Amino acid sequence: MKGLSILSHLTVAFSIAQKTFAFGLDDEQQQPLGIETEHERHDTKPNIIFILVDDQDLLLDSISYMPNLNKHLTQQGTFYRNHFVTTAICCPSRVSILTGRLAHNTNVTDVSPPYGGYPKFVERGFNDNYLPVWMQNAGYNTLYTGKLFNAHTVDNYNMPFPNRFNSSDFLLDPYTYSYLNSTYQRDFEPPVSYEGRYTTDILKEKALGFLKSAIDHEDPFFLTIAPVAPHSNVLSNDGPIVPGADLSFSAPISAERHKHLFENVKIPRTPNFNPDEKSKPSGVNWIKRMPKQNQSNVNYNDHFYRQRLRALQPVDELISEIIDVLNEKSILDNTYIIYTSDNGYHIGQHRLQAGKECGFEEDIRVPFIIRGPGILPDYEETAVTTHIDIAPTIFDIAGLPLRSDFDGTPMPFKHELNSSDPLRHEHVTVEFWGVAIPEGKFNTLGPENPEIILNNTYKSVRIHSSEYDLYYSVWCSNEHQLYDLKNDPYELNNLYVESKSSEDYGDLENGVILGVSLEKVINRLDALLLVLKSCQGQTCIRPWDVLHPDGNIKSLKDALEIQYDDFYHVQSKVSFSRCEYGYIPDAEGPQTGFTYRDGLAWHHWV
Repeated sequence: MKGLSILSHLTVAFSIAQKTFAFGLDDEQQQPLGIETEHERHDTKPNIIFILVDDQDLLLDSISYMPNLNKHLTQQGTFYRNHFVTTAICCPSRVSILTGRLAHNTNVTDVSPPYGGYPKFVERGFNDNYLPVWMQNAGYNTLYTGKLFNAHTVDNYNMPFPNRFNSSDFLLDPYTYSYLNSTYQRDFEPPVSYEGRYTTDILKEKALGFLKSAIDHEDPFFLTIAPVAPHSNVLSNDGPIVPGADLSFSAPISAERHKHLFENVKIPRTPNFNPDEKSKPSGVNWIKRMPKQNQSNVNYNDHFYRQRLRALQPVDELISEIIDVLNEKSILDNTYIIYTSDNGYHIGQHRLQAGKECGFEEDIRVPFIIRGPGILPDYEETAVTTHIDIAPTIFDIAGLPLRSDFDGTPMPFKHELNSSDPLRHEHVTVEFWGVAIPEGKFNTLGPENPEIILNNTYKSVRIHSSEYDLYYSVWCSNEHQLYDLKNDPYELNNLYVESKSSEDYGDLENGVILGVSLEKVINRLDALLLVLKSCQGQTCIRPWDVLHPDGNIKSLKDALEIQYDDFYHVQSKVSFSRCEYGYIPDAEGPQTGFTYRDGLAWHHWV
């Protein structure tokens, strides 16, 4: 009897394993067993396709060069004008997307160990507690192809395997960013090199194969497609692509069929592109040291920009082919398609070389588009949305109850809410730790030795409403930035002047916002940032409730009422005791401040 019991358990386990892991295999291979479930079939529950590109800009206009994206997604769905990332680098951003948590709550804050990368993701326990696990538990077939995380390598891909995919085919380091020498790893199989083939074309074959298999399956599907485009082409001479490795960054490589495109296109010449004069000042810390780029540098960056546009063309082709398959199978009307990027990108703005990792608009605004059932076509949503809102939105689409540990909230994807809804938040938490790496061959140390900026740690808050538009940051050097984007959309005039005392703020040129002195505005922004820099769950969504537990304050404008001046004047201030490469709270100054109750400043919130 004991032997029979064990055999029965093995039979069930084997059947479940087939259902879980054989999905998406080629026709001639083993097909998954038809195990009955209590979940709805995909003809009633919507399918979801999530396209996550790498390093695509919004403000440099790259989406204008993607006709299929515009035809099939933007014109048939909702474009989110004010969508922001919360950490402007890939691995921390991707972990936030897949967990619905800010980076200070995931503590995955870098692209490689000890503070980030796939090993840190596993160490923190998220391999058993993130979006594909939740979606599979809800009855979805989960599939993924392309880039998952940095430091997910040919050596550690099975230590452990990423959970929980019916089928997967991942790009692996150190070949992730090599357009003509990629390595993919499918399910539990060994990695396979595709040297000599164009990586996005390989991805397209895998993605369409997964899609066709998913459509024939009984359950709804959640398919993630993660091209590496338009990231730089990166080669590593000594293993994984991590800071400190012997790396070579170059412009992306295009497919042969796209090499002729966009020959005369240049980076948009906005006022903050390679400016002649420093602002007052435009940046702080290492950014203010950037020299003006010479013509050779500018020409190279224009070439770099064109290569990014060319690298996006296979992604644009893939979008059209996805639509064709969905139409052919008559399920387009029951499928949501989401398109976004893990972070934005700058090239030449504020004299910066190609790259990301900053809090400027180019780095933190990204394309975000949804089409699907109930989505208004050709609609532009102006509400503030963020990457930590993506997981809650997917839950909403799938009809799942929201998790209490989500730091974000569902987007107004069906317009039950809109930008005028008083409950919709106006703030974005933006945070970063560690290094900044200029990409391309030009940098302050010369073409053969890219400079790695070590003190690029900061906490910041982005506020956007119809009445005001602000960015406030505190760096680990305790330098500050404040930009009024309503009057200074290119962030050229830092209103926070370190040499001025708070009493002098009101005397500065343009030193009044909403009729209030800069000192009072800064006091409110700093208090808000104090909450956001260590918030969890609902406090990230409704931070003003921490400062004003009576619930009377919902926005910056509310908080500017004169009766709160003394409260915000004595509030604890955001500061750093030292610069660190990861999230170490004791380096980040005060963690709590005062709450306002019954007209008094009460001591610290918990």
